[in-house]
Amino acid sequence: MNTQSTGLWIRAGLWALPVAWLVTAWGALEPQPDQVKDPGAWARFVSSDSYQASHLLGATAGTILAIFGIFALGCFLADSRSGRLALPAMTIAAAGTALLLVPAVISTFATPAIGGAYLKGNEDVMQLEFPASMTAAFLLGLLLAFVGSVLLGVAVFRSRVLPRWSGALWAAGSILFYVLGVVLGLATTGSSLPTQSIGALLLAAAGGWMAWSGSHRASVSSKG
Repeated sequence: MNTQSTGLWIRAGLWALPVAWLVTAWGALEPQPDQVKDPGAWARFVSSDSYQASHLLGATAGTILAIFGIFALGCFLADSRSGRLALPAMTIAAAGTALLLVPAVISTFATPAIGGAYLKGNEDVMQLEFPASMTAAFLLGLLLAFVGSVLLGVAVFRSRVLPRWSGALWAAGSILFYVLGVVLGLATTGSSLPTQSIGALLLAAAGGWMAWSGSHRASVSSKG
């Protein structure tokens, strides 16, 4: 693959970052009802077409696009002054995000089936328990995705090839999304919090800023 073609794929991956986080923000807008306190409302919610669409795009497609974007960002920064940090950060973030595909796929396809079974009178389906290994994979993925994302933000900040404050915004969005959004939501309401969507929007803004700057830089270089 020639250098020009490689550059096109990297720029496409950079633009995948804002798209990934925009659909993630959309998918997290409406919190689920409490499964324990109101199983009927929960079952109706997860059985709806809107739930299926939001999770198919927001959770599953958004995660796949995020992995593409993470690799592209790491490759873009590889030859910068922060390349030694960017490449391991890319690997950590991509590994964590890949692990998060496990709960994303389950919430997209298995959860609606559980809700549908409950609404048809099979109340015992609410007693279904997933193995502890799935919880461990989710928590590990969450940790790796958070650490890798923050490190990528630091790498961007230090790179001198992308706007440094886009890296700071990326790191702030990561903290808001993963810690004050996902983790805090699980520890309190058991569902998504507004901070999750706000964090995703900050990540989308930072990703868009990086993509625009990277594309502009490549355009200027090609003219030169």
